[in-house]
Amino acid sequence: MDIDFTTLGVYERYKLMASLIVPRPIALITTVDAAGRVNAAPFSMFNMLGEDPPTVMVSINRQHDGGLKHTAANILANGEFVVHLCDEAIAERMDGCGHAFPEGVNELEQVGLTAVPATRVAPPCVAEAPVAFECVLHEKLETPSRLVFFGRVLSLRARDGLVDTQKWRVSLQDYFPVGRFGASFYVTTRDRFALADKSRPAADARTTGIDEI
Repeated sequence: MDIDFTTLGVYERYKLMASLIVPRPIALITTVDAAGRVNAAPFSMFNMLGEDPPTVMVSINRQHDGGLKHTAANILANGEFVVHLCDEAIAERMDGCGHAFPEGVNELEQVGLTAVPATRVAPPCVAEAPVAFECVLHEKLETPSRLVFFGRVLSLRARDGLVDTQKWRVSLQDYFPVGRFGASFYVTTRDRFALADKSRPAADARTTGIDEI
């Protein structure tokens, strides 16, 4: 079938795109407001853009009344945020941070996550998260429905043992992030495979590309 997007409304376009462009990594983002109060919220319209400069992006939708979500308002106010990748161990608490808490309520405290100081920015890191990227605002893009923030990564905080800083490899065998699927579904990343490298000698068949990342 062919579906002409120019004939669809915003809601229909969102439902199709958000359910087909999957799975998406989830960024649990911490920010602080002008009073220093911590806010935490998850966003799945998120990804890496490049390494030079090290850049990530997150797209944050406006409220129904056109107002800004707390995360977007805080990034605009002070230009700092921390992006956490979420694994199975914190998936439920990550989802809890997405509830509509009143302004000034610390979502991390509400769901049982622990804030610890970041090294380069004011917003805290989440102690239980496997990965945290400390970011400053590099650039922003505004559309009628969203603000898209491009963050330049200043520092990476990783769970002990996850990164080998001699070989600069990630222990993927110990890393189990979750992703956003269509509607309210999430997916795990345990079902993994590597495509055979035909140039690899037969003696190396014990290892895969996943082992060597």
